[in-house]
Amino acid sequence: MEIVVSNKASQPLYEQIASQVKAAIMSGELSAGEALPSVRAMAKSLHISILTVQKAYGCLQDDGFIEITAGKGCYVSAQNQDFYLEEQQKRIEEKFAEAIEIARTSGISLDKLTELLTLMYQEDECE
Repeated sequence: MEIVVSNKASQPLYEQIASQVKAAIMSGELSAGEALPSVRAMAKSLHISILTVQKAYGCLQDDGFIEITAGKGCYVSAQNQDFYLEEQQKRIEEKFAEAIEIARTSGISLDKLTELLTLMYQEDECE
């Protein structure tokens, strides 16, 4: 797993780390039970503060992606994928509710809305 951070990005460093670790877990690059680099090793390899990595790992633990055991290290949690997918589905449902409300008040039919969603989804796949 390779983590790349940039001071020039709008996202804080700890969020950059956390999002890349989440992506590696979701893609299967990191699997359940697999050890993550120690906080010190990660900080050293990225040339950043230990506190920044600790914050990233803390966020990952809070979100259920990793488990931190004092003296033993950080490991990918076994239940992270289902939890993450459930959270993403909730976010999508919220966005759909907004889109449905706009469609209804604008007189756009369900067929037209479905067609638009399908078009946009397929368009993003091609890019």
